[in-house]
Amino acid sequence: MIIQLPEHVKNIIETLERAGYEAYAVGGCVRDSLLGRIPNDWDITTSADPYQVKALFPRTFDTGIQHGTVTVLMDHVGYEVTTYRIDGKYEDGRHPTEVLFTRNLEEDLLRRDFTINAMAYNESRGLVDIFGGIKDMEEGIIRCVGDPYARFEEDALRLLRAVRFAAQLSYSIEEETRKAMKALAPNLRKISAERIMVELVKMIVSPNPSMLREAYACGLTAEFLPEFDSIMEMKQNNPHHCYTVGEHTIKAMEQVPAEKELRLAMLFHDMGKPSCKTVDEEGIDHFYGHPEKSEEMAGKILSRLRFDNETKTRVCRLVRYHDERIEGGEKYMRRAIARIGAEYFPEIFSVWVGDILAQSDYKRDEKLSRVKQNRMDYESIMEKRQCISRDTLAVKGGELIQAGMKPGKEIGEVLNRMLEEVIENPERNDKEYLLEKYCPGYKN
Repeated sequence: MIIQLPEHVKNIIETLERAGYEAYAVGGCVRDSLLGRIPNDWDITTSADPYQVKALFPRTFDTGIQHGTVTVLMDHVGYEVTTYRIDGKYEDGRHPTEVLFTRNLEEDLLRRDFTINAMAYNESRGLVDIFGGIKDMEEGIIRCVGDPYARFEEDALRLLRAVRFAAQLSYSIEEETRKAMKALAPNLRKISAERIMVELVKMIVSPNPSMLREAYACGLTAEFLPEFDSIMEMKQNNPHHCYTVGEHTIKAMEQVPAEKELRLAMLFHDMGKPSCKTVDEEGIDHFYGHPEKSEEMAGKILSRLRFDNETKTRVCRLVRYHDERIEGGEKYMRRAIARIGAEYFPEIFSVWVGDILAQSDYKRDEKLSRVKQNRMDYESIMEKRQCISRDTLAVKGGELIQAGMKPGKEIGEVLNRMLEEVIENPERNDKEYLLEKYCPGYKN
């Protein structure tokens, strides 16, 4: 098999080889190249120690020299070059306490997580695939290098990485690897929330967010997202639903574009249902107030997983209004935009449609027709540039002050009254009209 190496990578490998060392492209860049994908970055492994690497290249900096890694700069682009190494004990379930350099490529590849990430390549030797990575790629499976229990004991984050790679590549997880994941799931408690957050996002924005079901089955979500386990186990006896809350959630995620905030919104949109469940006299389940409860829970979970404030704000807002039902007509849509926030449109339409498509077919056409009309109303409002917020109001706070009003709370109250009128009657978004009506004594 031939991989087209970038010129800089070839240059680094050939420089090391001319000096008498071994060097290979290794890991994810080899995997992605074999899959026909463009690698995000290129890592190089070598038998040279870090100081020998530094002596061969004019521009380097120490990335993690104690672990054998030096970054080589080529035309202002950095390439990590790491010495073959054997990792010492992993006492914290994430990082080795020490590393030992080796001259043996196989020993270096043996410490890597999965077979598909344990291949190396250079143009002089070709592909080095000691552990069957090609075969596993052909069969579409994620399998640990060597003993899966040892690999997961070394680094518990690999538990989530296994599911994430399966989701991204549409692979399944090999049975022995899966057994080890189930046995060692509690080790995830050793991993920081930030690391878990990164893997979760990569998983849910993949082509297969349904692999979250595998994370649940292996006991992983119980460690970092127990709220998901609660909804996976909750049935919905209601004509609008044909799945458990959790299965509905997974299917809703599949129905929206692969964007972080949309997928997160669908993940959290029904989290509040278990605490809101009531049963009526006919035995039908209801979940009154679950959007507000789900919004509250989403905020706490996003904070716990160390998401940034902007993501938290946007996701919580989409969760809060995921169950809105807007009557047809531009007036009702203007009210909805003002209430929900113009910045959450048109994403909210994706949320509504995703939620509907993950329900039973009971009244589905009627629901979709309503959203279609809402979208048409929204597009018409945008095309006409009608006022939908204080930002688009013809009068600003400074103009009220110029018109004689004193700065303070009353300014906001007046602007809100103006907005209410203009939302009902867009043609009244006229500066002179509004100032004359709401500012006694105003003179043009």
